[in-house]
Amino acid sequence: MTLFHLFIVAVIQGLTEFLPISSSGHLILLPELTGMTDQGQVIDVAVHVGTLGAVVLYFWRDVRAAVIGLGHLATARRDTVEARLALGLIIATIPVILFGLALKLTGLDDSLRSMTVIGWTMLGFGLVLYWADQKGTKQLEAKDWSLRHAIIMGLWQAIALIPGTSRSGITITAARYLGYERHDAARLSMLMSIPTILASGVLLGAEVIASADAEAARNGAIAAAMAFVAALAALALMMRLLRSVSFTPYVIYRVILGVILLIIAYT
Repeated sequence: MTLFHLFIVAVIQGLTEFLPISSSGHLILLPELTGMTDQGQVIDVAVHVGTLGAVVLYFWRDVRAAVIGLGHLATARRDTVEARLALGLIIATIPVILFGLALKLTGLDDSLRSMTVIGWTMLGFGLVLYWADQKGTKQLEAKDWSLRHAIIMGLWQAIALIPGTSRSGITITAARYLGYERHDAARLSMLMSIPTILASGVLLGAEVIASADAEAARNGAIAAAMAFVAALAALALMMRLLRSVSFTPYVIYRVILGVILLIIAYT
Protein backbone atom coordinates (compact mmCIF):
# COMPACT_ATOMS: atom_id res chain seq x y z
CA MET A 1 0.00 0.00 0.00
CA THR A 2 1.14 3.53 -0.72
CA LEU A 3 1.62 6.05 2.06
CA PHE A 4 -1.31 8.07 0.67
CA HIS A 5 -3.60 5.03 0.83
CA LEU A 6 -2.53 4.34 4.42
CA PHE A 7 -3.15 7.98 5.28
CA ILE A 8 -6.67 7.96 3.82
CA VAL A 9 -7.66 4.75 5.63
CA ALA A 10 -6.14 5.88 8.93
CA VAL A 11 -7.75 9.31 8.84
CA ILE A 12 -11.16 7.92 7.90
CA GLN A 13 -10.99 5.37 10.71
CA GLY A 14 -9.63 7.90 13.19
CA LEU A 15 -12.17 10.61 12.43
CA THR A 16 -15.23 8.37 12.17
CA GLU A 17 -14.62 5.80 14.94
CA PHE A 18 -15.90 8.08 17.69
CA LEU A 19 -18.10 10.45 15.70
CA PRO A 20 -21.66 9.04 15.32
CA ILE A 21 -21.30 8.53 11.56
CA SER A 22 -20.01 4.91 11.26
CA SER A 23 -16.33 4.12 10.70
CA SER A 24 -17.02 0.65 9.26
CA GLY A 25 -19.49 2.09 6.77
CA HIS A 26 -16.98 4.64 5.50
CA LEU A 27 -14.17 2.08 5.23
CA ILE A 28 -16.41 -0.30 3.26
CA LEU A 29 -17.46 2.53 0.95
CA LEU A 30 -13.88 3.70 0.33
CA PRO A 31 -12.91 1.03 -2.24
CA GLU A 32 -16.42 1.02 -3.78
CA LEU A 33 -16.53 4.76 -4.40
CA THR A 34 -12.85 5.43 -5.18
CA GLY A 35 -11.65 2.23 -6.81
CA MET A 36 -8.90 1.82 -4.21
CA THR A 37 -8.04 -1.74 -3.21
CA ASP A 38 -9.37 -3.03 0.09
CA GLN A 39 -6.90 -2.27 2.87
CA GLY A 40 -7.02 -5.79 4.30
CA GLN A 41 -7.28 -7.10 7.85
CA VAL A 42 -3.75 -6.17 8.90
CA ILE A 43 -4.50 -2.48 8.40
CA ASP A 44 -7.96 -2.92 9.94
CA VAL A 45 -6.36 -4.24 13.12
CA ALA A 46 -3.72 -1.50 13.07
CA VAL A 47 -6.13 1.42 12.78
CA HIS A 48 -8.31 -0.09 15.50
CA VAL A 49 -5.26 -0.24 17.77
CA GLY A 50 -4.60 3.41 16.98
CA THR A 51 -8.13 4.53 17.86
CA LEU A 52 -8.06 2.36 20.99
CA GLY A 53 -4.92 4.18 22.14
CA ALA A 54 -6.62 7.54 21.55
CA VAL A 55 -9.71 6.82 23.65
CA VAL A 56 -7.64 5.25 26.44
CA LEU A 57 -5.42 8.35 26.58
CA TYR A 58 -8.33 10.82 26.45
CA PHE A 59 -10.33 9.06 29.16
CA TRP A 60 -7.33 7.91 31.18
CA ARG A 61 -8.91 8.68 34.57
CA ASP A 62 -12.00 6.62 33.76
CA VAL A 63 -9.88 3.81 32.34
CA ARG A 64 -7.75 3.80 35.50
CA ALA A 65 -10.92 3.64 37.60
CA ALA A 66 -12.23 0.69 35.55
CA VAL A 67 -8.93 -1.18 35.94
CA ILE A 68 -9.05 -0.60 39.69
CA GLY A 69 -12.65 -1.81 39.57
CA LEU A 70 -11.55 -5.08 37.99
CA GLY A 71 -9.31 -5.60 41.01
CA HIS A 72 -12.24 -4.90 43.31
CA LEU A 73 -14.41 -7.40 41.44
CA ALA A 74 -11.67 -10.00 41.68
CA THR A 75 -11.77 -9.64 45.46
CA ALA A 76 -15.58 -9.71 45.60
CA ARG A 77 -15.90 -5.97 46.30
CA ARG A 78 -18.85 -4.88 44.15
CA ASP A 79 -20.00 -1.86 46.15
CA THR A 80 -17.35 0.61 44.96
CA VAL A 81 -17.76 3.17 42.19
CA GLU A 82 -14.83 1.61 40.33
CA ALA A 83 -16.28 -1.89 40.58
CA ARG A 84 -19.66 -0.76 39.26
CA LEU A 85 -17.98 0.94 36.30
CA ALA A 86 -15.90 -2.15 35.47
CA LEU A 87 -18.90 -4.47 35.81
CA GLY A 88 -21.02 -2.17 33.66
CA LEU A 89 -18.43 -2.18 30.87
CA ILE A 90 -18.14 -5.98 31.01
CA ILE A 91 -21.91 -6.48 30.85
CA ALA A 92 -22.31 -3.91 28.05
CA THR A 93 -19.71 -5.74 25.92
CA ILE A 94 -21.23 -9.24 26.12
CA PRO A 95 -24.09 -8.67 23.59
CA VAL A 96 -21.80 -7.32 20.86
CA ILE A 97 -19.39 -10.27 21.28
CA LEU A 98 -22.20 -12.83 21.06
CA PHE A 99 -23.86 -11.10 18.10
CA GLY A 100 -20.50 -10.71 16.36
CA LEU A 101 -19.74 -14.41 16.73
CA ALA A 102 -23.21 -15.29 15.42
CA LEU A 103 -22.75 -13.11 12.32
CA LYS A 104 -19.31 -14.58 11.65
CA LEU A 105 -20.37 -18.21 12.10
CA THR A 106 -23.41 -17.76 9.85
CA GLY A 107 -21.51 -15.77 7.22
CA LEU A 108 -24.01 -12.91 7.43
CA ASP A 109 -21.26 -10.38 8.20
CA ASP A 110 -20.08 -10.42 4.58
CA SER A 111 -23.60 -10.17 3.12
CA LEU A 112 -24.28 -6.99 5.11
CA ARG A 113 -21.30 -5.15 3.59
CA SER A 114 -23.27 -3.50 0.77
CA MET A 115 -23.96 0.06 -0.28
CA THR A 116 -27.71 -0.51 0.03
CA VAL A 117 -27.45 -1.68 3.65
CA ILE A 118 -25.12 1.17 4.57
CA GLY A 119 -27.40 3.71 2.89
CA TRP A 120 -30.47 2.57 4.85
CA THR A 121 -28.67 2.25 8.19
CA MET A 122 -26.90 5.58 7.73
CA LEU A 123 -30.24 7.29 7.04
CA GLY A 124 -32.47 5.36 9.43
CA PHE A 125 -30.27 5.34 12.52
CA GLY A 126 -29.33 8.95 11.87
CA LEU A 127 -33.01 9.89 12.22
CA VAL A 128 -33.31 7.71 15.33
CA LEU A 129 -30.33 9.58 16.84
CA TYR A 130 -32.07 12.90 16.13
CA TRP A 131 -35.28 11.68 17.75
CA ALA A 132 -33.50 10.41 20.88
CA ASP A 133 -31.33 13.53 21.12
CA GLN A 134 -34.36 15.82 21.01
CA LYS A 135 -36.35 13.60 23.37
CA GLY A 136 -33.54 13.22 25.92
CA THR A 137 -34.39 14.66 29.33
CA LYS A 138 -30.77 15.55 30.18
CA GLN A 139 -31.24 14.51 33.80
CA LEU A 140 -28.66 11.74 34.20
CA GLU A 141 -24.86 11.90 34.38
CA ALA A 142 -22.22 9.24 33.81
CA LYS A 143 -22.02 8.59 37.56
CA ASP A 144 -25.68 7.49 37.44
CA TRP A 145 -24.90 4.61 35.05
CA SER A 146 -26.62 1.48 36.35
CA LEU A 147 -26.26 -2.18 35.41
CA ARG A 148 -29.74 -2.05 33.87
CA HIS A 149 -28.68 0.82 31.62
CA ALA A 150 -25.43 -0.99 30.81
CA ILE A 151 -27.46 -3.99 29.58
CA ILE A 152 -29.76 -1.79 27.49
CA MET A 153 -26.88 0.16 25.94
CA GLY A 154 -25.00 -3.11 25.36
CA LEU A 155 -27.94 -4.54 23.40
CA TRP A 156 -28.14 -1.38 21.30
CA GLN A 157 -24.38 -1.55 20.74
CA ALA A 158 -24.73 -5.02 19.20
CA ILE A 159 -26.84 -3.50 16.42
CA ALA A 160 -23.78 -1.50 15.37
CA LEU A 161 -22.29 -4.64 13.82
CA ILE A 162 -24.58 -3.87 10.89
CA PRO A 163 -22.40 -1.58 8.70
CA GLY A 164 -23.49 2.04 8.60
CA THR A 165 -25.17 1.96 12.00
CA SER A 166 -22.23 3.47 13.95
CA ARG A 167 -21.21 2.02 17.29
CA SER A 168 -20.83 5.43 18.90
CA GLY A 169 -24.02 6.68 17.24
CA ILE A 170 -26.23 3.83 18.45
CA THR A 171 -24.87 3.84 22.01
CA ILE A 172 -25.22 7.62 22.24
CA THR A 173 -28.77 7.21 20.93
CA ALA A 174 -29.50 4.68 23.68
CA ALA A 175 -27.95 6.91 26.35
CA ARG A 176 -29.91 9.96 25.22
CA TYR A 177 -33.11 7.90 25.16
CA LEU A 178 -32.39 6.80 28.74
CA GLY A 179 -32.01 10.44 29.77
CA TYR A 180 -28.26 11.05 29.90
CA GLU A 181 -26.90 14.53 29.25
CA ARG A 182 -25.18 14.83 25.84
CA HIS A 183 -21.61 15.07 27.07
CA ASP A 184 -22.04 12.17 29.50
CA ALA A 185 -23.88 10.08 26.89
CA ALA A 186 -20.84 10.44 24.63
CA ARG A 187 -18.49 9.71 27.54
CA LEU A 188 -20.25 6.43 28.34
CA SER A 189 -20.28 5.52 24.65
CA MET A 190 -16.53 6.13 24.37
CA LEU A 191 -15.78 4.06 27.48
CA MET A 192 -17.90 1.22 26.06
CA SER A 193 -15.79 1.34 22.91
CA ILE A 194 -12.63 0.28 24.76
CA PRO A 195 -13.52 -3.37 25.54
CA THR A 196 -15.42 -3.62 22.24
CA ILE A 197 -12.48 -2.43 20.11
CA LEU A 198 -10.16 -4.61 22.18
CA ALA A 199 -12.34 -7.68 21.61
CA SER A 200 -12.65 -7.07 17.86
CA GLY A 201 -8.92 -6.40 17.62
CA VAL A 202 -8.12 -9.69 19.33
CA LEU A 203 -10.45 -11.60 17.00
CA LEU A 204 -9.03 -9.95 13.88
CA GLY A 205 -5.48 -10.10 15.16
CA ALA A 206 -5.67 -13.85 15.68
CA GLU A 207 -6.49 -14.25 11.98
CA VAL A 208 -3.69 -12.06 10.61
CA ILE A 209 -0.72 -12.91 12.84
CA ALA A 210 0.23 -15.92 10.75
CA SER A 211 0.06 -14.01 7.45
CA ALA A 212 1.73 -10.77 8.54
CA ASP A 213 5.20 -9.98 7.19
CA ALA A 214 7.72 -7.18 7.74
CA GLU A 215 6.15 -4.86 5.17
CA ALA A 216 2.66 -5.46 6.56
CA ALA A 217 3.96 -4.75 10.07
CA ARG A 218 5.54 -1.49 8.90
CA ASN A 219 2.38 -0.37 7.12
CA GLY A 220 0.34 -1.31 10.16
CA ALA A 221 2.53 0.74 12.50
CA ILE A 222 2.27 3.79 10.23
CA ALA A 223 -1.52 3.41 9.93
CA ALA A 224 -1.92 2.96 13.69
CA ALA A 225 0.05 6.12 14.44
CA MET A 226 -1.95 8.22 11.98
CA ALA A 227 -5.26 6.78 13.17
CA PHE A 228 -4.27 7.59 16.76
CA VAL A 229 -3.65 11.26 15.94
CA ALA A 230 -6.85 11.60 13.88
CA ALA A 231 -8.97 9.84 16.50
CA LEU A 232 -7.59 11.91 19.37
CA ALA A 233 -8.30 15.14 17.48
CA ALA A 234 -11.83 14.07 16.53
CA LEU A 235 -12.60 12.87 20.04
CA ALA A 236 -11.33 16.05 21.71
CA LEU A 237 -13.26 18.27 19.28
CA MET A 238 -16.54 16.37 19.64
CA MET A 239 -16.42 16.24 23.44
CA ARG A 240 -15.72 19.98 23.55
CA LEU A 241 -18.48 20.88 21.10
CA LEU A 242 -21.07 18.74 22.90
CA ARG A 243 -21.08 21.21 25.79
CA SER A 244 -22.87 23.68 23.52
CA VAL A 245 -23.91 21.87 20.31
CA SER A 246 -26.39 19.03 19.73
CA PHE A 247 -25.91 15.95 17.54
CA THR A 248 -27.95 17.53 14.72
CA PRO A 249 -24.92 18.32 12.46
CA TYR A 250 -23.96 14.63 12.49
CA VAL A 251 -27.58 13.67 11.74
CA ILE A 252 -27.67 16.02 8.75
CA TYR A 253 -24.44 14.48 7.41
CA ARG A 254 -25.83 10.96 7.87
CA VAL A 255 -29.11 11.76 6.14
CA ILE A 256 -27.41 13.40 3.15
CA LEU A 257 -24.89 10.57 2.76
CA GLY A 258 -27.57 7.92 3.24
CA VAL A 259 -29.78 9.43 0.53
CA ILE A 260 -26.84 9.72 -1.90
CA LEU A 261 -25.85 6.08 -1.30
CA LEU A 262 -29.41 4.87 -1.82
CA ILE A 263 -29.69 6.82 -5.07
CA ILE A 264 -26.44 5.26 -6.29
CA ALA A 265 -27.50 1.78 -5.13
CA TYR A 266 -30.89 1.84 -6.82
CA THR A 267 -29.85 3.48 -10.11
